[in-house]
Amino acid sequence: MSKDHEAPAQPRGAKRAGLYFSHPACLEHDPRVHMPEHPDTPERLEAIEQALAARDWLGWERRTAPPAPETQLQLVHSIRHVQRIRELSLAGGGAIDPDTFVGEPSYRAALHAAGGACEMARALMAGEARLGFCGVRPSGHHAEPDKAMGFCLFNNVAIAAEFAIAELGAKRVFILDWDVHHGNGTAEAFRRRSEVLFASIHQSGIYPGTGLMSDMGSGPGEGYTINLPVPAGSEEFLWLSLIEHIVVPVAQAFEPDLLLISAGFDAHRDDPLADGRLDGASFAEMARHVRALAQQLDVPLGAVLEGGYEPTALAECVREMLAALSSDEPPRSAAPEPLLTSRAASYVSHYWPL
Repeated sequence: MSKDHEAPAQPRGAKRAGLYFSHPACLEHDPRVHMPEHPDTPERLEAIEQALAARDWLGWERRTAPPAPETQLQLVHSIRHVQRIRELSLAGGGAIDPDTFVGEPSYRAALHAAGGACEMARALMAGEARLGFCGVRPSGHHAEPDKAMGFCLFNNVAIAAEFAIAELGAKRVFILDWDVHHGNGTAEAFRRRSEVLFASIHQSGIYPGTGLMSDMGSGPGEGYTINLPVPAGSEEFLWLSLIEHIVVPVAQAFEPDLLLISAGFDAHRDDPLADGRLDGASFAEMARHVRALAQQLDVPLGAVLEGGYEPTALAECVREMLAALSSDEPPRSAAPEPLLTSRAASYVSHYWPL
């Protein structure tokens, strides 16, 4: 998003499909300063916004993502973790691990990414809109309470969920993570919690190596983590089956006050970092299922950008998802996939009605 169109005012009374949050600072984080071939590039976000601008933003209202105060970050992250990221950025940046890098602008970008997610949650809970999307980076779902990893500095969606509970009156928040990589950071943030139900569909056997189906959370949070690993090469049918026959009924029983999507698009068939077989239409269909769920529960729905590393495919997926979220087209129902969906049901049904 260029600085000259940060968040123009919409005409009074104009109908809006949803709220789109971003900030120019999110383009300044660039790990290629330290690793020239790094896949997390500013062009990812530029491609999304060019595709949306070509369609008049699909009727979504653009809003500026504010910076999160450090107290907001500390709803999920330790003071020590926040200080480490800030100090490394101020010192000019460097490597956190072989995949995760910080430059001088990275801390500011990460503040706006987390702040955008929290501002989206606030707007949704205040009834300003029923739909929201955060086109922000760096991503967040791998960031654990005391550890940055997997391109992620602060866990944007987890901070937004905790903010909704701590300050916005939400009693329960549901998070669906459909990034092709397991959202280990979000899982760890809420592992022992029953106020947040976390469901992740992800490719098994790849980074970060977590997210076994048998991991259902711990202690008072047992049953509130739903891990749904799928094999490499999984087609749309399996992903949709898991959403329709596992994720949706569990979320209905949970009765959340807010739905959030960790919206990664690296299960696309053209993405270089995994072996998914989805396309833009697949993400649109998943979005329709989640939108229908939000309508049934009469709660708002927000999504936060995670992965997706082929810019053209990523832009297509986000465009198709936002169009599906704001349309009236019903989701397509299908019979349950017989193997993995049945296996998942055998775990989940101990805790939730299916």
